[in-house]
Amino acid sequence: MKKYFFTLLLSLGMTATSLAQLCDGQLGENIFPDGDFGSGEATILLSNPQIAPGYGYATSPPPFDGNYTIANNTTGWGNFAENWLNIGDNSDDPNGYMMVVNASYEPGLFYRREVEGLCENTLYVFSADVHNLIAEGSTKPNVSFLLDGEIVFETGDVPTNQIWNTYGFSFTTGVDQTSVVLALQNNAPGGSGNDLALDNISFRPCGPRARILPEEVSNICEGDGTPIDLFAEISGQQFDNPEIQWQESLDEGQTWNDIPGETGLTYPFFNLTGGYYYYRFFVGDGTTNVNSPFCRITSDVKIIYVAPKFYTIIDTLCAGLSFSLGENFFNETGVYTDSLFTSFGCDSIVTLDLTMVPNTNVQGQLSGTDPGCVGEDNGTILIDTLINGAEPYRVFINDVLQTEQDQFDLAGGTYNYHIEDRFDCYFDTTINLLIPEPFIVDIGEDLFIDLGDSIDIEAFFSEPVDSIVWETLNAVLCEAECENLILTPENSLDLIITARTARVGCISMDELNINVRDVRKIYIPNAFSPNDDGVNDLFTIFGKTPNVQQINSFSVYSRWGELVYTAENFLPNDTSNSWDGTFKGKSLADGVYVYMVEVLFLDGEIGLYKGDVSLIK
Repeated sequence: MKKYFFTLLLSLGMTATSLAQLCDGQLGENIFPDGDFGSGEATILLSNPQIAPGYGYATSPPPFDGNYTIANNTTGWGNFAENWLNIGDNSDDPNGYMMVVNASYEPGLFYRREVEGLCENTLYVFSADVHNLIAEGSTKPNVSFLLDGEIVFETGDVPTNQIWNTYGFSFTTGVDQTSVVLALQNNAPGGSGNDLALDNISFRPCGPRARILPEEVSNICEGDGTPIDLFAEISGQQFDNPEIQWQESLDEGQTWNDIPGETGLTYPFFNLTGGYYYYRFFVGDGTTNVNSPFCRITSDVKIIYVAPKFYTIIDTLCAGLSFSLGENFFNETGVYTDSLFTSFGCDSIVTLDLTMVPNTNVQGQLSGTDPGCVGEDNGTILIDTLINGAEPYRVFINDVLQTEQDQFDLAGGTYNYHIEDRFDCYFDTTINLLIPEPFIVDIGEDLFIDLGDSIDIEAFFSEPVDSIVWETLNAVLCEAECENLILTPENSLDLIITARTARVGCISMDELNINVRDVRKIYIPNAFSPNDDGVNDLFTIFGKTPNVQQINSFSVYSRWGELVYTAENFLPNDTSNSWDGTFKGKSLADGVYVYMVEVLFLDGEIGLYKGDVSLIK
């Protein structure tokens, strides 16, 4: 039997970068390099990745119940997905993919992955980002994490907080254990809600804290600097026999290579040629583990900068601009040399090869789309044309350099555009996105009514609507075309209205409290005169409906306790269930009689009334 040692950790609403909170020390590389589902320009990944046992794969969104798809966003899918949130994957890549799951009607697995090549007695962290696709209401996703078919951790209901939530746990492999099957299981039924997105599935080894000292490296000048020693600091008890392997990167951290023979705690840095140098080291529990990517952890990266002795700068500028070099400014084509001190205090010789070109007279045409609703950031600004300039262009909005020319998800406001071509010739313009008028829904102030009274509530909308939903905290009252609502509430309640505009689908809500006063509208006379004169001939139980729902029982007794009249289950004000002063067909003598009445009210309360009534002929 396989044995695990578990540390179960839950973190709601974390970002992907806070995964380290599940590990007291340092994390290794992700054993699931495809746990972010990759990226692509196509909205939907057309090939089925075969990762969801028992689920179908949909290539035409949205996926129906019991199906999933790999997509980079859920925007504009239509059909039932209109009730889903419009989200993208949980990364900075606009083309990044995520897994979108429409839960099957019965709970079951929706992700399964077998991992081999693990190391025994090693701590691992398994986590995933989960997003509830439903904005509010309906069944919430509820996910279990499984190891080799056994549930070891449960998320509980994934909240409707409209953000990615990171869930995870850590566990230690047993003796001789080198593989494990990781799975995710949906615990809530589909059909109504329980729709989710999954991203950034991560499975990483966890080990001691590992960093490179010294924390601050002294300034190094090319040619006249002093070699330094880098020290590997390992803090923590996760590994019994920590072994290390130093690495260096020659492309600013893109790829890494082992440094042959460098497995000690100290690495001597002696390269005094100008440039940037990147170093890190692996730590594993023993020589075998440090050589396995599934068993080792990675230290922090140390960057060492050696200030070069000679700089050469080649630049081309637009006529009318100038290049600043030290205290000098140059605005003509030529080669210039100057001796400067760097910020490190190194003496460097700088050669500037400058070419000035005529102003290209950059011109641009921009168009904007205003955000649709107050509080929404869905405005756009598109650069339709750029002419005369030389590519590539740089776009600055409000003095901030943009990575993309076209801008989306913008709020209303003024945007100042500065567009430069490759020679810094530029074009300036301003574009305004209007802040939309707020969509207002108003159903008035809080109300006070008596039990059984009806109220007619009329809604005011600042513009035409195409959907209206009236609801309380517990039930939907109306979701058709009902601008007015007539209620006879049994208890005090909070009434909520949600409406959507016909124009662009803006949503607004209003709420009022209806306070139902505990008033019992029942009247029982204290005398009657059964003399057939047509006035007050019957002893009748009076009440106002629907405040009074029913008279459950009505009994009259003589002064000696004898039951002289009884009736059950009738409406108030019913003369056919009234006492006429007789018993067994004979008129009774004047006197005082005792009655007992049980009354059912609209709110379900039962009132018991007891008293005297005088029979007077």
